[in-house]
Amino acid sequence: RGNGKKLLATRILKHALEIVHLVTDQNPIQVVVDAVSKGGPREDSTRVGSGGVARRQAVDVSPLRRVDEAIYLMCKGARKSAFRNLKTIAECLADELVNAAKSSSNSFAVKKKDETERVAKANR
Repeated sequence: RGNGKKLLATRILKHALEIVHLVTDQNPIQVVVDAVSKGGPREDSTRVGSGGVARRQAVDVSPLRRVDEAIYLMCKGARKSAFRNLKTIAECLADELVNAAKSSSNSFAVKKKDETERVAKANR
């Protein structure tokens, strides 16, 4: 019924954390925490409609949404880089985590965060 998706996901994450430890010589959980804290946007824009005119308004992002968004963006970036590539998904996820923890512009999550915040700044 489940087709082992949960087992597959845990195995991918386990391999990714091992790779992170080998690459950085740091506690991989700390790297994940840093990546999540630096990967989520602080400001976003939402649609505010009044009088038939919908315009975008900049809003602050709640802490839980920041965490969710960071995890989502890192997963999306890892999936995107692993697709049609020799690298495994675990290697790509490890790269994404390390880059996001360093706030490197190579990270998909950090790029998207910067873009989101730039759009929000324009809509203040």
